[in-house]
Amino acid sequence: MKPLNYAILKHFTKVEDACADDVIEALMGEYGKFKALNKKDVITALMTAEANGLLQETRFDLDNNGELRVYYHAHEEGAATINKYIED
Repeated sequence: MKPLNYAILKHFTKVEDACADDVIEALMGEYGKFKALNKKDVITALMTAEANGLLQETRFDLDNNGELRVYYHAHEEGAATINKYIED
């Protein structure tokens, strides 16, 4: 099992785009017992990946509770870097 942050990054190499809620849902089966698999920590991981040039914002909307959801995707260079350093 890879570290949670690695799994978060790898998720973006397999989907068109995703928000924190999508990531949590996708990883819940394998990482559900990890304390860091929560919205606040996943958002922090996504923002860090964006700041480091691995992910890029694609769109945003509001969820049913009126909370902002920001969607990200791994652009070609970001996905190549993720795949280079994190194996499946």
